[in-house]
Amino acid sequence: MSAEAVVQGQSYGQVVWRQFKKNRPALLSLLGIVLLGIVALSADLLAGDKPYYMKYKGETYFPAFRQYAVYLGIADWPAELKRRRNFKKLKLEEAIFPPVPYAPGEVRLREKYQPPGIEHWLGTDRLGRDVLSGLIHGTRYALTIGLVAVGISLAIGLVLGALAGYFGGWVDLALSRLFELWAAIPSFFLILTVAAFFPPSLFFVMIIIGLTSWVGIARLTRSQFLQVRSYDYVAAARSLGYSNGRIMFRHILPNAIGPILIPAAFGVAGAILAESGLSFLGVGIPAEVITWGALLAGARSNAAAWWLVVVPGLAIFATVTLYNLLGDGLRDALDPKLRGSGAEERG
Repeated sequence: MSAEAVVQGQSYGQVVWRQFKKNRPALLSLLGIVLLGIVALSADLLAGDKPYYMKYKGETYFPAFRQYAVYLGIADWPAELKRRRNFKKLKLEEAIFPPVPYAPGEVRLREKYQPPGIEHWLGTDRLGRDVLSGLIHGTRYALTIGLVAVGISLAIGLVLGALAGYFGGWVDLALSRLFELWAAIPSFFLILTVAAFFPPSLFFVMIIIGLTSWVGIARLTRSQFLQVRSYDYVAAARSLGYSNGRIMFRHILPNAIGPILIPAAFGVAGAILAESGLSFLGVGIPAEVITWGALLAGARSNAAAWWLVVVPGLAIFATVTLYNLLGDGLRDALDPKLRGSGAEERG
C-alpha cells in the first residue's frame, strides 16, 4: 500500500478501486457487464410474448411481471391463463406488449430467414424465430454459464491450491503432479467425450466447463499461499493455536485473493466461448435452448443469412472483450508496482 494511502487512511480495497477507475477501458467494461446483467434479469420485459398489461374477460392481468413470481415459485398462473401457451391468440380487450413482442422459441415458419426489418429488427432464423429476442434471452445463458462455471473452477482451484501452498512437502508434491496431469488433458475433447455419455443439459455443460478450467487458479493460489504463509501474522496465528483451516481461509486467503480474481475474470470469457462453441456444434446444449452459439449455428443452413453470423458473433465478441478488459484492469489495479509508481508521480 502506498504512503499516500496510509496518510489518507484508505483501505486496500479503496486503493485498488482508485487505481482501477484510472483505467478507462476497464471501467467502461465493468459498466458494460453490469448492463448485460440488467438485460439478462429483465429479458422477459424486453422480449417476450406475454404483455405487460392486458384485459381479458373483464379481468386485468400483468403476465410479463407475474412470470417472475412464477419463476421464483411464490405465485402461480390464474386458472384461466395456466394452460395458455400463446397470449397473442387470446381475444384481449386491451394489451401492452414488450418492445420485442416475440418469445425466443416462438416458431413462425412462414417468416423464416427474414432479413432485419421493421417487424423483426434483427431478422429471423430457419424456424422463423426472432433473432433479437433470442439474443436478449441468450444473455441469461451466456452470463449464467460463465459465472457458474468459473464459480466451480474457483472453488476447486482455491481449495487445492491452498492445501498445496500452505502445507507444502509431500502434499504440495502430490497436488502439483495432479495439476500437471489435469492440465495435460485437452479440455475441449474432454467436454465432447463427457457430453456424449450424458443427455444434453446446461447443468452438465456448466459442471464440465468448471471441472476443466481450475488448474490455472489452483497454481496461482498455491504460489500466493507459498508467499503469504511466511508472513509474521501467520506465525502469530499459529502461536495462538488457531486451526489450519482458520489460518488458511480467514487469515491467508483474504490477503491472497486479489491476484486470484484476475484469471477468474478471464475464465468467464473462456467459459462463454466454450459454451458458444458447444452450441455451434450442437453438443451438450438442449435443442430448445436459444443461446448465442445456437443462433450462430443457424447460419450453416443458409449462407445468405448474414445476420445470423454478424449478430450473435458480435455479441460473443463484445462480451468476451468486456471480460478481458475487466481482467486487464484488475491486473493493473492489483499490481503493487503500478500503485507505487502512481503514488510517486503524484508526490
